[in-house]
Amino acid sequence: MVLQAQENKAMILAAGMGTRLKPLTDHKPKALLEWEGKPLLEHTILKLKSNGFTSIIVNVHHYAEMIMDFVKAKKEFGIHIEFSHEKEELLDTGGGIAKASWFFDKEAFLVYNVDILSSIDLRAMYLEHVQSGVIATMAVKERVTSRSLLMDGKGFLQGWRDNRSGETILCGSSAEGLSPIAFSAIHIMDPRVFEYFPEEKCFSVMPFYLELAKKQAVKLYRHDRDTWTDMGKLESYS
Repeated sequence: MVLQAQENKAMILAAGMGTRLKPLTDHKPKALLEWEGKPLLEHTILKLKSNGFTSIIVNVHHYAEMIMDFVKAKKEFGIHIEFSHEKEELLDTGGGIAKASWFFDKEAFLVYNVDILSSIDLRAMYLEHVQSGVIATMAVKERVTSRSLLMDGKGFLQGWRDNRSGETILCGSSAEGLSPIAFSAIHIMDPRVFEYFPEEKCFSVMPFYLELAKKQAVKLYRHDRDTWTDMGKLESYS
């Protein structure tokens, strides 16, 4: 299975402070912490490249120069890589994507958190997204999580729940028939989403998706059989 012939673009979210990984991130960014001999950023870039993505933008803030110097020194990546430098302040996940909107054209693009290691088939996910015609597709997996998305029987986003407090946000009028499922921090957006972005400079992508799902179909792509690890916390390194 191959991606379409046009340039396939992706964004790696790598600007975070790595708070959950302290003290490991006191002197280097989360993106450059190593796993099995390679920085997390290198794992992510190589995964995107092997899945057919040919052009990548990486947002940076915490130890930004260190990340950019690492990528520039890695000539063997062999693909086009740009940076979106959030110099003044961190813009959160949604704001970071909005700032990098200049990089994307008319084709759907992938967004991937740098601290995620997964065996997910990104080609299959991308092609399913394109064929469905939806405005956005979010990768989800059956796993234990403190916060869940709520999915209807057709596989579309219908809400969110905090499994610790019970707080629930619905996109529709009822929670009847909805199932909890965990977001994998991997998603695909059609450039049409920028028409729905809020005016705020800094915002999280999750509340945005919940508002978007009230107006447009947001598809949930299940990859239950794939491995998935959140490397953004100390427990993962133990």
